[in-house]
Amino acid sequence: MNEIFQHILFTIGNRDFSVGHLTAAIASILLSWMLYKLISKRLLERYFTIEKYETEDKDKIFRIVKYLFFLVALTGVVLSLQLNHEFFSNEKISFKVATILETLIIIQLARLLDWIIAKVLQYNYQKTHNTEKKEHPDGKNYEEREMEPSTSRTVQSVVYILAVILILQNFNLDYTIFSFDSYDFKISNIFWSVLILLLAQLFIWILTQLILFNYYRKNTVNVGSQYAINQLLKYVIYLMAFLMAIESLGIKMTVVWGGAAALLVGIGLGLQQTFNDLISGIILLFERTVEVGHMVQLDEMVGTVKKIGLRTSIIETRDNITVVVPNSKLVTDNVINWSHFDDKVRFKIIIGVAYGSDTQLVKSLLLDVAKKNIYVLEYPNPLIRFTDFGDSALIFELHFWSRNYIVIEDVKSDIRFEIDRIFRENDIQIPFPQRDVWLRK
Repeated sequence: MNEIFQHILFTIGNRDFSVGHLTAAIASILLSWMLYKLISKRLLERYFTIEKYETEDKDKIFRIVKYLFFLVALTGVVLSLQLNHEFFSNEKISFKVATILETLIIIQLARLLDWIIAKVLQYNYQKTHNTEKKEHPDGKNYEEREMEPSTSRTVQSVVYILAVILILQNFNLDYTIFSFDSYDFKISNIFWSVLILLLAQLFIWILTQLILFNYYRKNTVNVGSQYAINQLLKYVIYLMAFLMAIESLGIKMTVVWGGAAALLVGIGLGLQQTFNDLISGIILLFERTVEVGHMVQLDEMVGTVKKIGLRTSIIETRDNITVVVPNSKLVTDNVINWSHFDDKVRFKIIIGVAYGSDTQLVKSLLLDVAKKNIYVLEYPNPLIRFTDFGDSALIFELHFWSRNYIVIEDVKSDIRFEIDRIFRENDIQIPFPQRDVWLRK
């Protein structure tokens, strides 16, 4: 059998082509063709039948797969027939036909892997984030949400940076930029450090948007707690990724910690307030006395907490004005949190009526006005207090509960309009202070 495979069929130039060479080349072509048919006709066709994609998207993937297996077959033929011609070589670099073909295969694989990962993440994202909807024009009971473009760009960056690292190693282009003692700083060190940070970013997205999102929804975790957990995980993962990226650059962490300790002593003296805000941000995320979505009052400012950062927090006031507040103020100052333990707050409206008015009728009318307002909660029940005999009026207080903190001033205004109307209909006067002035000659 060996003699048959070693039999020379023909010679071109200085190269002899045996039966074994041709058999291996034909086997490479057939194997590549069979794999192409299996993937394109069986897997991709079935997948595109189930999932709805645009024709341009389908044609693009089929072209990538076709070029990929064409390059694989061509590489097999080149290696089988010993046609791996060397274009250029020196002590470190060698450019051959197979090396170029392998680089093109890596690029096509990166394109295909980019598409596959993006589609898998998109599918899981839509499956996880489909929100229920009462009415839908297509008859579906959910609303599809698209994945953020930044996530697709992160996936693309990860795949292509990995491809660049493989190409550098394939062409032996991983040059040493500089050397220090026994350490060589190479081009690949930079790409590896960037790749680690991008992988950390992608991992955080998968963890918070896919894995933890399901947990939050099943256990009905409130938005503020979700934000606090996600932020803490981000800080931990990014810190670990940053340290790993520094290690990949060849920098020893013992040197970093020693230099950082000396540097932080000097910086800490000049940036005490900044470090105070940083520590306060971590305290807020752990204690969760103030969370994202909470309605807070700080001095005379009332607003909703939109973001708790590492140093500052973002509060949006009722006038849609964004206020940047240092975290230390939320920790050390007296902050009124309207929604810390409960999502409802009691408000009051003060009304004065003329002496001689039917107080029981006033009470009945005020309760009726409060109960008819859609923003006033039925439970706890609204109540009326007869608080004082004023100089010129009987003073009543209408107490009611509501969850609409942002528009509560509008709610109060509507209630006052209605009180004025119903008092006029029932001949109940709202007095105003009057004075008699005597002029003496």
